[in-house]
Amino acid sequence: MKLKKVLKQIEGMQTIKSIMTLLDITKPAAIQLIYRLRKEGYVNTNRTNDKTRVYDISYENKLKGTNYYDLINKYSPIKIAARQKYIIYGKNPTLEEVLIFALKTKSVRTIIAAMALFRYIKDWPKLYRLSKNNYLERQTGALYDVMKKITKIRKMTKRFRNNALPKQNYSFCFVIDNLKSNDFKDIEKIWRVYLPFNKQDLEVYR
Repeated sequence: MKLKKVLKQIEGMQTIKSIMTLLDITKPAAIQLIYRLRKEGYVNTNRTNDKTRVYDISYENKLKGTNYYDLINKYSPIKIAARQKYIIYGKNPTLEEVLIFALKTKSVRTIIAAMALFRYIKDWPKLYRLSKNNYLERQTGALYDVMKKITKIRKMTKRFRNNALPKQNYSFCFVIDNLKSNDFKDIEKIWRVYLPFNKQDLEVYR
């Protein structure tokens, strides 16, 4: 079985079962194939909440670039598959950069997964600069307050909060257009930001 030919057939996020189905092979054969692909550098491995192994299979993995989604998956209990690869070569993006990237995707699942990064944010001045430059400081603040409400995370600096909070004449904005929360009205009111999810969407963080 030629590896490069097989690589094209199973590129993306896969499990042993999905590889067995796609290639019509047995479980031992699928395990052996993953072993060979990983040895060649084509596979990154993650685990889901139920400990199932998920394999990110891609030619780009061999180039040793950094993928925003790989970093989210590394820190988040929610594992996501990228529809489009965002590979960065020559540097490792900071978690502050990854969080803002996730917000800019306008994807509910990506944003919820990336909210786990608030547990590890250390450079609050950098996060503020990035969020302000992308007109996302209020959205960032609102997402932080949601995470603080449901789990333990690092404390936001007073300077970030004071600078990011909206003035009285600010109108409401969205994290994702036309999506509003039924459960976080208090946080939406503070930040004048409509949140795109409810409590049940965040059960994984409880």
